[in-house]
Amino acid sequence: MSELILKGELAKKASYKLSNLSSAAKNEGLKKIAEALVKKEKEIIGANAKDVESARAKGVTGALLDRLTLNSKRIASMSEGLMQIISLPDPVGEVISMWKRPNGLQIGQKRVPLGVIGIIYEARPNVTVDAAGLCIKAGNAVVLRGGSEAINSNKTIVGIIGEALKEAAFPEGAVQLVEDTSRETAVEMMKLNKYIDVLIPRGGAGLIQSVVQNSTIPVIETGVGNCHVYVDRESDLDMAEKIIINAKTSRPGVCNAAETLLVDEAIAQAFIPRALKALSDLKVEIRGCEKTRDLFMGAKVAVEEDWYKEYLDYILAVKVVSGIDEAIEHINKYGSKHSEAIVTTSYSKSQRFLQEIDAAAVYVNASTRFTDGFEFGFGAEIGISTQKLHARGPMGLKELTSIKYIVYGEGQIR
Repeated sequence: MSELILKGELAKKASYKLSNLSSAAKNEGLKKIAEALVKKEKEIIGANAKDVESARAKGVTGALLDRLTLNSKRIASMSEGLMQIISLPDPVGEVISMWKRPNGLQIGQKRVPLGVIGIIYEARPNVTVDAAGLCIKAGNAVVLRGGSEAINSNKTIVGIIGEALKEAAFPEGAVQLVEDTSRETAVEMMKLNKYIDVLIPRGGAGLIQSVVQNSTIPVIETGVGNCHVYVDRESDLDMAEKIIINAKTSRPGVCNAAETLLVDEAIAQAFIPRALKALSDLKVEIRGCEKTRDLFMGAKVAVEEDWYKEYLDYILAVKVVSGIDEAIEHINKYGSKHSEAIVTTSYSKSQRFLQEIDAAAVYVNASTRFTDGFEFGFGAEIGISTQKLHARGPMGLKELTSIKYIVYGEGQIR
């Protein structure tokens, strides 16, 4: 019997017990994990150092290496995220609505766990903790399959989680890691619909499309982030500069970082030279349209592919547009439906942008970097969904539940 089938069976058994745990019991388990992560920080950093060293040897640099790296601050943040999840209301058991039919039947909708959640993700070991924490609080078992780049980090973290949950008397198999990181195992996991109820991919476009195309399990598609910032002719240029610098450079290797800057032609001459110089000084490579290159000599030529690109790096595509109509048209054509922002002092334009942009999160006068479960007050996130079914945007606890109809009768027959 394969590793996956054994872990699938164990997860399925665990899911029935997890679905009936009290909020207090689930919170106690999360608290023990949060404490154990901090207590065993050196062990985690030691394992992570092996992954980082291996990645460097393979030529991984910049933003991708940053996503892989753990330090004391990031481990503390992971622990804090779990504590925030503890403080959130437990969605399981919530009766969303109840109504009475003419025949006397009372029908209600009640939140229940999804069951077993499978997550296939790449080189971000913090996802291991976020996913485990959210799944536990929502009463789900989880089977994790991280990338080979973070295997030492993930094995250590899941080992620590397992010990903490055992101490809290959780069922065996509540949180498991698939240690075989081969492509064949990933494909096998995509077919494990007998045990896994929903599959969530987190990573680049290639991974997400592979899961969507090959899975026989229902998939919640998380997003490639080709995010835009549009600077309107009616805007505070100081604010606009701060927003695009933050959106591009604070962590360029994450999906909510800006990849394209659109600038209204009416303020392009005043804004582009100053903003692109500031970005260039921060080592951002500029790829611009012809009008952009006329205003900033350091810009390289942007080709059609650049408008679709999720760089995940210190690269920014820049285009001068005629106004909000062209900006909206451009974003809806090239965007990935993740996060989009307008900088404007015009109320009417802000409302148009909010209404007409097709994306999971749309911002007025704020950085796209806020599209994040922790920033939205969810404690953490299981991913950012760019689809429109069931869940959209940062997925917190409620998105990890389903609905059960509960029906009260007094002997009614049909």
